Amino acid sequence: MANLTIYLDDKLEQRLRQAAQREQVSVSRLVAQLVASKVAASWPQEFLDLAGTWADEDLQRPTQTVPDSVREPL
Repeated sequence: MANLTIYLDDKLEQRLRQAAQREQVSVSRLVAQLVASKVAASWPQEFLDLAGTWADEDLQRPTQTVPDSVREPL
């Protein structure tokens, strides 16, 4: 497991310690949880960049090969 050194001003350190106490975890664990949530997997930026780059008329509904009446009920 890695060890990191971070520098916080006194007010931020106090708020961090209070938050850890409220959560009933160590400061180290709280920082690890906060970092993990911040870097959690999300949509890649390339995907997000595509949003809105096509017009609605570019999208076409595929031909339905099985009529709705033939489908089994849910």
